[in-house]
Amino acid sequence: MAERAGTEEIAAAAARLRAAAASGVPCAPVRDLIGGWDQDAAYAVQRAVLDGRLADGARRVGHKIGLTSAAVQRQFGVHAPDCGVLLDSMVHTDREPLDLGLFLQPRIEAEVAFVLGRDLEGPWVTAAEVIAATDFLLPALEIADSRIADWDIRITDTVADNASGGAVVLGTTPRPLAAVDLPGLGMALDHRGETVSTGSGAACLGTPVAAVTWLARAAARRGDPLRAGDLVLSGALGPMVPVTGPGVFRARLDGLGEVHADLVRADAADATEGSAS
Repeated sequence: MAERAGTEEIAAAAARLRAAAASGVPCAPVRDLIGGWDQDAAYAVQRAVLDGRLADGARRVGHKIGLTSAAVQRQFGVHAPDCGVLLDSMVHTDREPLDLGLFLQPRIEAEVAFVLGRDLEGPWVTAAEVIAATDFLLPALEIADSRIADWDIRITDTVADNASGGAVVLGTTPRPLAAVDLPGLGMALDHRGETVSTGSGAACLGTPVAAVTWLARAAARRGDPLRAGDLVLSGALGPMVPVTGPGVFRARLDGLGEVHADLVRADAADATEGSAS
C-alpha cells in the first residue's frame, strides 16, 4: 500500500469495522489498510464509522481518552494516549443490568468521569481551565471492546476503532473536584469478592486532570472540542481485566465512592446470575 493511506483505504477500514460491529464477529486489524503509525488516517476512519452511527440516530455525549496508564500501554505495546467519542447508547447507570451480548471481546477498567460545566476550546487548554470547567466527578467503569480479533491492536487499530470503546457505567453520587485528591486517589476493582485490579490517580498521566487536559487539546485540534455538559472519561487507573462471563464488577475509588457493572446474559437461563457478586 502507499506510504500514507488514501480515501479508498480509509473507507475500506471503516467498512471492515462496521461489518464486525454489525455481525458480532471480530475482524482483522485495519493497519494493513492504513499503516501502523498514521494516526491522521486512523482518526479519519474513526470519524467515518461514527458519522454512520450518528446518521442512524445516535447522539454524541462526550469523549474518552485511552491508553493513559503505563500498565495498559505495556499490555498493548503502545506508548501514547488516544481518544474517542462517547455516544448516548454507550452510557449506563450504576447496577443497571448490561447484556454481555452487546460486546464482542469485553474488558473492564475503573476510571474517573468528569462532567463539564463549560466549553474547553483551543489547542492549548490548561489544567487550570480544566479544573474551572469541571462541574463534578463520578466514579466510572469503562467496558472496553475491540472489533479487532484477539485484541491484536496497534495504535492505528485502536484509534480507528473509536479507542476500543464499548460502554461506560456511571456512579450516581457526584463529587466536586476540589473535594477529591485525584493524584492520590486509590482504586480497587473487585469481581465476585476477589480483587482483580488495583491502581491510582497517579497512574493516569500523573493525575486525571492531566489526562483531560491532553484530551481537550487533542479534541480541539481535531475540530471537536469538549463542550459544556460533556461526559469525559479520563483514562484507566490500573490494568484492564477481561470479562469472561456474567457477574458484578465493583470499583471503589477513594473520595468518589463505588460503582457497579452488573453484566448478564439476557438470552441465557442464568441471566439472573449477574445480580450476585
